[in-house]
Order: sequence, then C-alpha cells, then structure tokens
Amino acid sequence: MQKTIEKLKELTKDVVLLEHAVATLSWDQETYMPPKAIGEKGEQLALLQGILHEKITSSDIGKLLDDLGADDNNPAGKSDSLSPTNSAYIKETYRQYKIQTRLSKKLVTDLALETSLSQASWIEARKKSDFSLFQPHLEKVLELTKQKAEAVGYKETPYDALLDEFEPWSTTKEVADIFNSTQPWLTDFIGKIKNSKQVDDSFLLKDFDISKQEIFGRKVLQDMGYTYDRGRLDVSVHPFTTTLGKDDIRLTTRYQKDFFKTGLFGIIHECGHGLYELGFGDKVRGNLLASGTSLGIHESQSRTWENVIGRSMSFWKYYYPELQKYFPENLTGISLNEFYRGINKVEPSLIRVEADEVTYNLHIILRFQLEQELISGALSAGDLPDAWNKKTKDFFGITPDTDANGVLQDIHWPMGAFGYFPTYALGNLYSAQFSSVMEKDINVNESLENGNLSDILDWLRNKIHIHGASKSAEELVLDISGEKLNPEYFKKYLENKYKQIYNL
Repeated sequence: MQKTIEKLKELTKDVVLLEHAVATLSWDQETYMPPKAIGEKGEQLALLQGILHEKITSSDIGKLLDDLGADDNNPAGKSDSLSPTNSAYIKETYRQYKIQTRLSKKLVTDLALETSLSQASWIEARKKSDFSLFQPHLEKVLELTKQKAEAVGYKETPYDALLDEFEPWSTTKEVADIFNSTQPWLTDFIGKIKNSKQVDDSFLLKDFDISKQEIFGRKVLQDMGYTYDRGRLDVSVHPFTTTLGKDDIRLTTRYQKDFFKTGLFGIIHECGHGLYELGFGDKVRGNLLASGTSLGIHESQSRTWENVIGRSMSFWKYYYPELQKYFPENLTGISLNEFYRGINKVEPSLIRVEADEVTYNLHIILRFQLEQELISGALSAGDLPDAWNKKTKDFFGITPDTDANGVLQDIHWPMGAFGYFPTYALGNLYSAQFSSVMEKDINVNESLENGNLSDILDWLRNKIHIHGASKSAEELVLDISGEKLNPEYFKKYLENKYKQIYNL
C-alpha cells in the first residue's frame, strides 16, 4: 500500500508543478504583461491546462487509485492501516481525478482560453465602465461553465458542482441555509448602527502619499512573518495571492491616494492568505494536499489578520504612533480612539473589497444569489447590470453610479470562478469561531500591544496551516472548536466590537 501511494505521489507531482506553471502565467497576466500579449498568453494557458488535464486523468493514476480501493463509496481507499495524511491524500486525489475525468480536454482548454481573453476584456471594460464591452465574453464563459457543471454532475443543482471546486464537500443548500440565518440579523444590526451617530473618517480620505503607504505596508507585512526570499509584493487591478511554487508565494495589492484603508488592509488581507500557503507542514508540502482546506478556510486566515487583528484597538496601540510619523500632516491631532473608530466605520457602500466587516457579507450574499440565477438560466448576462443594481438598492439602499462601481468591480466571473464568492462570507464565520478559541489559548491583546505577531502566527500555523488540505473544513473547525460551523460566533464578535464603537 505504501509503495502504491508513493507511486501515486510521484505521478501527481507533475500535476502540482503544472499548476504552479499555470499560476506563473496568470500572475504575469495580472501584473506585468503588456496588453498586446494577451492573445498568445491565452493560448499558452490553454495548452498548459490541456496537459494538466491529461496528467490528472491518466490511466496510470486511475489504476493506482483502483489498487488503493478508492471509489465513490470509499474515496480515501479501503485500508485501515494508512496514516490520516495518506488517507486524506488518496481522498483528494480521487476527488480531483473523478472531476477531471468527467471533463473533456476540449472543454478544459476552451475554458482556459476564454477566461484568459475574458479577464483582459473585463480590465478594459472596467476602465471604461462599459459592461457591453465585456458581455460577449461573459456569455461565452457562462456557457462553458454550465457545460462544466453538467459534465461534473450534481445531486440537486448545477451550482453544487461549481461550489465543490472551492468549498469541497459543501452543498448549495447548506450554504444558503447559513446565509439565510445570518442575513436578517445583519440587516437588523446594520439598521441599529444606521440610527446611531456616524463615525467620522474624513481624515482617511485625504492625500496619503502612495510611496509612504507602501513602505509602511511592507513593514507590517514583514512583522506578520512574510519574507521576501519566498515571495514578493506587487500591484494589480484586483488584489490577490497566488502560489507559483512551494517557496514562491506572491501577493498583490492596490493603493488609493485618497482612501488610506485600501492599500494597507489589502496587504494585510493578502498576507493572511500568503502565510497560510507558506505554513504547510512537511507531510503535505509538494503534493496535492499542499493547498488550503477550502477557500472558506483560506479566507478565514486573511479575514482574521485583516479584521480581527488588523482593525483591533490592540494592534493600533502599537502601530499608530509609527503611522503618525509617516503621515503627520493627516494624523496629527487625530487620537488613537478616533483612528480606531474611523477604520471601523460601518456604512453601506458599493465596493466589496472596501466594505466594512459588518456589511461585507451582504455583498457576498448578493453575488451568491445572482450567480445561481446566471447558472440556472433564470438570469441572462445581458440583464445582469440591472439585476445587480436592483439588488444593491434592495440590500444597501444605494444604486451604483457606474458599471465599474457595480457589476464590473470583481474579477471572479471573468475568471470563470462561479461558486467562489460564498467562501468569502464563510471565511468571516470561520474566522470568528477560530479567533474565539485562539483568545482562550493565548493572550492576543497583550501580544498585539507589544507588537508581537509571532505568537498569533504560531497558533495559526499549528492549528490550521500545517494540515494543508489533509482535513476537510468541517473536520478542521470541529477539531479546533469542538463544534461545527456556528454563525453565532460571528454575530457575537460583531456585537462586542461595534456596540462599543457606536454606543449601541
């Protein structure tokens, strides 16, 4: 059995290497690629995706999985003598093999080419704030994505097949039930804040020199534990983290001169993702388990650092005096408490990545509902802008003034990443549940006030990062907290924090 597993790991090593090569091309497209290079770049990506598909669906991998007894009833194989990590490895390999064998090579390469072209079209459409420039590409991506869902198969809805790619073993109904239980509470809580005296954040909307923003952000990045010998920080239209190799984890952010929160909190957020990727244990590094348990768990790491840590009073007790030195013209006379309240201002807004942590999940629920309608055919691509604007009005009481501030603000649909959005909201819920345990295990506030971020990173490494994808999201949250995902932790976290900020 062990020899068979080693053979399987050797074969799937090529899959991991090809995934990193694809990520390298995609990173280049989003950062430094000249605009006219998009045509061949799309062909390169399609070629590599085709080879990747052939690798993961090879008959050799299929035979080894058969020898290990992996099937739909026993995806982890039939041996009781295997270590938990090896059982998890078989289970994940079987999951990917089963999905990919149901997809034709043509569909895989068509999707890779079209999403590459679609992303380039989206960038241009976003610059010009003109959805019509992007619509034809979205229609093609949607059609291919629907074909993908049908090929993969599902029990209840095509969306299940797409969600499983990002949140393995979860169903649309399970996610919808969680969202339906939190949306009314969020709406009510936002209403209470709306009826309170609003926080003043005008000092964050002044001219903050971008070069200084970058210097300060890089300092925080390194304090968090991110090292440039295993990664780098660049600028992109939409912030992201990507893995180009086990020792090559790259981050991007974007800066706004007149909105300080965008750059710094984008860096902290993406660093949370990066630290997760850098923290995989030796048992999973270099194989198919060297990835996040799910994107919901991945997002819990970025949201923990960005919000629970990065927007806390304890964090800024240490960092605010330093920040004032960089921007005395904007922050002199602004007290720590005023700054803390300002960076945590709650206000319905148009842009998801700049939304506060109270209204953020509503942005996700909006997208979750819309993309289900797109996949089911209940909503056409041409009607998407109007549907988006209507839901924004219903959810937030405001209407997007431009396509760029509305339907064109996210890169996920151009990427063909339908089923991705729910993981952001799930990440917030996981983050609150994990943090409640962490605060019992270590003195988080004391560590932050002393500028000691290593204690927090160590806890996250030992409890979450080290496992990679060797545990499911459900198993991980149960091991750490003793119960399944429970939205009540998130509600309690928001109540404790914002009742104080808004004197509720």
